[in-house]
Amino acid sequence: MTLSEDLPHRTVLVAIDVAKHRNEVLIEVPGRARRRRLTVLNTRAEHDRFVETLAAFEIPVVAGFEATGNYHRPLAHRLLSAGIELRLISSLALARTREAITNGWDKNDPKDAQIILHMLRIGHVQRYCDPLAHGLVDIQELSKTHEAISRSKTELWHRLLTHYLPLYFPEAERFRGNTRSDWFFAFLEMFPIPAMITALEKEAFIAAAWEVVGRKVSKHRLLSDIYETAQASIGLPVDPSSDAVVMFRMVLAEGRSLIRQRTEIERRAEAMLTDDPDCRLLRTIPGVGPINALTILAEAGDLRRFAHHRQFLKYCGLDLSTQQSGQFRGQTKLSKFGNARLRRALWLAGQVAIRQRDNSFRSKFERYVARDRDNPDLRRKALSAIAAKMARTAHAVVKRGVDYRPFLEEAVPGGRTSL
Repeated sequence: MTLSEDLPHRTVLVAIDVAKHRNEVLIEVPGRARRRRLTVLNTRAEHDRFVETLAAFEIPVVAGFEATGNYHRPLAHRLLSAGIELRLISSLALARTREAITNGWDKNDPKDAQIILHMLRIGHVQRYCDPLAHGLVDIQELSKTHEAISRSKTELWHRLLTHYLPLYFPEAERFRGNTRSDWFFAFLEMFPIPAMITALEKEAFIAAAWEVVGRKVSKHRLLSDIYETAQASIGLPVDPSSDAVVMFRMVLAEGRSLIRQRTEIERRAEAMLTDDPDCRLLRTIPGVGPINALTILAEAGDLRRFAHHRQFLKYCGLDLSTQQSGQFRGQTKLSKFGNARLRRALWLAGQVAIRQRDNSFRSKFERYVARDRDNPDLRRKALSAIAAKMARTAHAVVKRGVDYRPFLEEAVPGGRTSL
């Protein structure tokens, strides 16, 4: 956007360099040669005083800032509530502009405020989307907490497979099953070492573990196999009452707690998004489940704000970029300058979609790798193309308000492809 097209002629420009405890502010008023500097502390009284100062100009005010962790959120919401237009400055664009203008790499808060003001003036900004004002806070918190718990669960799972099982029950790894299942953790919590299994008679062990392993097709055969495996285990002969076993059980209890938390978040997300029209449209796309849909909505917000799918691709970091200078032309690849969590969700959705039948994602992937299916570089490029197609499809179905239609490209020969 450019300043002349987006803003009135007489506009107060406010550049805010956000920090944890204090914000450096630079104000440019039309008709005044001298800029005004302020230091605004992150307190309620200081925020109110800042809003009163801006309201006293009695002409439109536009404030620009760089997103800094989450420290900008309270001040931004306060300014937005006061009717002040907000603009977001890209961190990368700010750094590159600062280096170009100052001819150096040094930075400080007053200098950053000057660069932000310059970018406001030339219109190299983005519109700020406040999550609370747009009703995205609950969706974002569910999505981010789900990711944090999933990462913790994966880390704990790897710790179990690389540390605890090799020490105390190496042979148990082949019974682990699905990582989302709670029964394996529950079983190990009851029987963390083979000695506690072999201390019982076979039938007594099967009776004790019957309810723990959950619903299985051949439960008796599974428990018999575990019992016989425990008798030949090479695990360390530690005492069942030792601190080592207590620590093992503590980690297992943490794993079960993480599974319960993740399940609860998924239940709440499903209930929250049941009646959401955008989520329903996204769920019609192959590979997009409740969590992927939640992540897309949390990170992208309203997809209708992107006028063209290329803007959405750039926002995701799925646009192509090439480094070129003179006779040199580098390799064309994904820019990856966009939203990493959104790009990951689209990538995972594409991975699921190509494993399903009768959809255009799998068809595109098969066409892409047909000339050399064993070429890893070709498969990587194909998966990148599928992720980009997933982004275009998500943007199209939400913006047009229509369900996903498989093979839409092939239904109109010679026409423009829209998904």
